[in-house]
Amino acid sequence: MTTETTYLEQSDDAGSTHKFYEVIVSGNDVNIRYGRIGEQGQSQASSFDTAAKAKAAAQKKIQAKVRRGYAPAVMGARQRRAVTRRAISSQRSTAKSAPVLWRFDSGAAAFGIFVDERSCWVGNERGEVFTLTPDGTVTNRYRLPDAVKCLVADDFWIYAGCDDGRVYDLSGKVPRAAYDVAASDVYWLDIHDGILAASDAAGGLTVIDHEEESLWSARSTGNAGWMVRVDATGVYHGHSAGVTNYHLETGRTRWHTPTRGSVLFGWQESRAVYAGTSANRVEEIAKDGATTRVYQCDAAVYSCAASPDGRYVFAGDSHSSVYCFDATGTRRWKLATGCGSAYSMQYHDEKLYLVTTSGALACLDVAESAILAADQGVLPSTVSIKAPEMSAIAPSSTVEITADAGTGIVVECVERGGTLRVHVVSPGYDPHWNVQFPRDIRQAGARYVVDAVAESARGGFYRVRGDIRRLG
Repeated sequence: MTTETTYLEQSDDAGSTHKFYEVIVSGNDVNIRYGRIGEQGQSQASSFDTAAKAKAAAQKKIQAKVRRGYAPAVMGARQRRAVTRRAISSQRSTAKSAPVLWRFDSGAAAFGIFVDERSCWVGNERGEVFTLTPDGTVTNRYRLPDAVKCLVADDFWIYAGCDDGRVYDLSGKVPRAAYDVAASDVYWLDIHDGILAASDAAGGLTVIDHEEESLWSARSTGNAGWMVRVDATGVYHGHSAGVTNYHLETGRTRWHTPTRGSVLFGWQESRAVYAGTSANRVEEIAKDGATTRVYQCDAAVYSCAASPDGRYVFAGDSHSSVYCFDATGTRRWKLATGCGSAYSMQYHDEKLYLVTTSGALACLDVAESAILAADQGVLPSTVSIKAPEMSAIAPSSTVEITADAGTGIVVECVERGGTLRVHVVSPGYDPHWNVQFPRDIRQAGARYVVDAVAESARGGFYRVRGDIRRLG
């Protein structure tokens, strides 16, 4: 049996692209490995009826990559590129102390945060993700392969962007690799209805769909893309030269708005995006590109957030201070976090949640009565929370085997044109629609049971909710 190996790479000097793609054809089998250059990457195996069909499918894959800019290369000639860790020279605030209800020590500098009515999530540079109840009780601990860059929510689903080049779905019992970005230095990610946008160190922007297939890419006029936010119509990309908006489906530039200073963080609400900048300000930009308001701080702004109704805008600076502004842009207060500078933040139900340079997840009471009391020096007794001794749940590419589908939804993995796709076989669903499904566990001919599937907001495909088991 002969074995044919094709090894391709795509790499640019700016550092936004540094990927490999390896195809091995052995008889009726095709093995594909892809990811960042210098790393193991992820693998995908397919089997075909004949060796000729296997070779044809492999050639189709290779030609598609060549059309996208990949070229033959020698494995090992290019080296792995280091991933940027965000570092702030965090200084101590001279402001009065904020009313901190509780503070959780995650153990390392933290970037990722997501909060809703049920839970609070924090992800740190050790690759650990913790979930807590709104009152600060730790409920889960996950261990990802590398530092967590950000946590983003897309309806029911919670995703963690990781420095190993992957995005993990944390919505089930175990983390599953949902997307492979593979760019060498991704700074931020956002996901909307299954479409993922990734911004990188060189000012590049990559947008891929629910099957990890590229929709489009763009290069901004600036670099250091610390902001990317997505909605149903567009992608908002913040970088050193301002904020650029692209059409979601085509990548066409719709508008560009310069900012004073480099964009260091971005937040989104229904009618506007908010860009925190190195020029000590948050700039509110309407979704038609007009700068509608400026919120002035006293140091570089490394995080910002807003209440859903736009009544309040919050900012965190590099001097461990946090600010609140009203809808007119008037500063209402400035207080000290007491636990470092806020890398990210989120407002929910009169609470402001921060993740900081010290690794803390802090819950601040920002109700008017609490702020008034803090201004008079009356503070709550802060509850200090340590991570309990509990096993960390790691990503997995294996699935539990079950003989009974029960009340679950049955889906099937099929090979079509050299690509593995998943379709629903349970009655009541469109059998022609693809299902967004982890690539690591796809196997041609296998059937799986999932807790539920949901139609995407724009239609055309389904998304898995909950646990995944294999029928056997």
